[in-house]
Amino acid sequence: RPSFRSNSHHTDPFFIVFFLKVQKQNYRQEKKRATKELFSALKDPSVVIMSDWLKIRGSLKSWTKLWCTLKPGVLLIYKTPKAEHWVGTVLLSACKLIERPSKKDGFCFKLYHPLDKSIWAVKGPKGENVGSITQPLPSNYLIFRAASESDGRCWMDALELALSCSSLYKLTAKHGREGDLSTSSESSHILHLLQLNDTVLLGNHNMEHDGFSDKSERETHDDWDNTANENGGRLTEESDVDQSDELSPGVQATAYVEQSTEEMAEVGEASQVETVSEENKGLIWTLLKQLRPGMDLSKVVLPTFILEPRSFLDKLSDYYYHADFLSQAALEESPYERIKHVVRWYLSGFYKKPKGLKKPYNPILGETFRCCWLHPQTDSCTFYVAEQVSHHPPISAFYVCNRKDGFSISGSILAKSKFYGNSLSAILDGKARLLFLSRDEEYIITMPYAHCKGILYGTMTLELGGKITIECEKTKYLTELEFKLKPFLGGSSSVNQISGKIFVGEELLATVDGHWDSEVFIQEKRSSHQETLWNPSTDIRSARLKRQVVQSEHQGEFESERLWQHVTSAIMDRDQVRATQEKFVLEEAQRKEAKERGDKAWVPRLFQQDAVTSEWSYKHTDVRAWDPELCKVQFEKDGIIQTHEKIQRQHNGLSYSHTWPSQQKVPLILYHDYQSLPHRVVKGR
Repeated sequence: RPSFRSNSHHTDPFFIVFFLKVQKQNYRQEKKRATKELFSALKDPSVVIMSDWLKIRGSLKSWTKLWCTLKPGVLLIYKTPKAEHWVGTVLLSACKLIERPSKKDGFCFKLYHPLDKSIWAVKGPKGENVGSITQPLPSNYLIFRAASESDGRCWMDALELALSCSSLYKLTAKHGREGDLSTSSESSHILHLLQLNDTVLLGNHNMEHDGFSDKSERETHDDWDNTANENGGRLTEESDVDQSDELSPGVQATAYVEQSTEEMAEVGEASQVETVSEENKGLIWTLLKQLRPGMDLSKVVLPTFILEPRSFLDKLSDYYYHADFLSQAALEESPYERIKHVVRWYLSGFYKKPKGLKKPYNPILGETFRCCWLHPQTDSCTFYVAEQVSHHPPISAFYVCNRKDGFSISGSILAKSKFYGNSLSAILDGKARLLFLSRDEEYIITMPYAHCKGILYGTMTLELGGKITIECEKTKYLTELEFKLKPFLGGSSSVNQISGKIFVGEELLATVDGHWDSEVFIQEKRSSHQETLWNPSTDIRSARLKRQVVQSEHQGEFESERLWQHVTSAIMDRDQVRATQEKFVLEEAQRKEAKERGDKAWVPRLFQQDAVTSEWSYKHTDVRAWDPELCKVQFEKDGIIQTHEKIQRQHNGLSYSHTWPSQQKVPLILYHDYQSLPHRVVKGR
């Protein structure tokens, strides 16, 4: 923009008017040229208008760096520039664009649907049905952050032009049917997305300037020009700066990343048999000489070669890779269908196990572990937090919550081991309480024990045994399951057997039978109808929820992965000497802290013990049912699971929230008296 102060004749009014006319004429010509180029590009979906890295903020209020490619009609989002891991496709014909001022570095802008409908396409550019999971992304808007203001304004320019030309999308799709467009696989899929009925893709909205508008090109441009305000022709989302989408000042959610690797054994007996080397047999004999039948092994230092390289707090999270079964259960109206889903979920927690006989680390007092699972179907997240609340006896407390899907689980486990000569048992003494929030319905769940035999002679194997119950006092439903140990003369078909019954009151409703690591059947008592209750098939395993973990460098000093990292590294390198040394360092530090603490009781950070029942509970439990009108998103920070909510206020008798998104302004003005609205809401309209 030229300065009018450098020469005196520049202040002449006639010159200023003449100069502005020249500028406007050049601007119109340049605008027409750029628009003409984009119109040409709209006829070929293979054209890339712009592509670069952008940070995108998820529902958990953390930022993810993703590769964004702007094409005619769509914004494609990938994990990498190689376009191998598609995340999602934004339909630009469903969107409006707004600049979003931010106190942080970079430049923010927001794509959103004016009527709070989904902005996402149902398929990927190559026909993909499911995109790569990064973190949960909002369904009706996306907030982007470019590295610099210049980069951000380039994106705004490209997107604004694409949005203003949305009336050509229908024409583009028409040409695609006539075969005038690129015939590449990706281009054809993009065209197919544009041709699909807008009631399916855009949630049956009725936008004034939607992608299938019959308005002429000139009318569309005039409407766009008329919406510009004094901010350089762009709307600014003022209420968004520090209220609408931000968490409370000073509070930020933990950033999770998808777990990179995962060990899982195969089905059947072979995965539960351990072949011990001659060197390690000597270590076992040395250990066994110190033991007596019936002795508790909780105070015995075990050799590192039998350790699974993760903490027991981590292992307890194995039950939530299929937490979506609980999401389904919460929606069921029939209590019988609910308990079937609960049993299915319960069985899903056992097949994930390491090969052979491996025992996780005994957690150190005060040790914590946290992770979460994203639910693509419900756009929610299941959070898991655990803490070692006692060392002698060893007690692990845990809390799981997904308020949006309507369930939470709390409990504590006292891990005890008993030695019987040629075998030993790991007993998990405790219970879990599953609560369906909207129904105020609680299920009390117990655990089987792990039995290892063949220590002195025979083949060393690990099995699950014992009777467990899943009981709901409110509905009077009860499930009894028995995990059966392999009989002495039993074959491979008798390994990992399970049987049970489902009652309501005294009435038997169904029987359960099968193998807990393969197929389990349920048979209705009245109809004799039999169906598969659980089967960890390849499809089921591939549909497991993706676990998100906290990167080691962002973990606290007493978080499991960071605490045990040197022991884990040595075990993975098969360096038993170094693993033993690193484990000894941790154990010595724990003994030193216990000595310094003396008689002073340990106070856990996240859990508290009931003085009457002695049960442990999470300090920050929130059992309120999810209110979509009030609740925005659930998140976790420093082990505290909480919900970001809209703050309800009163103004002249009208109830409203200070976190109104800008796209709600029009409906509010239509249905309420204009003068009664707060100044911030109607500013600029």
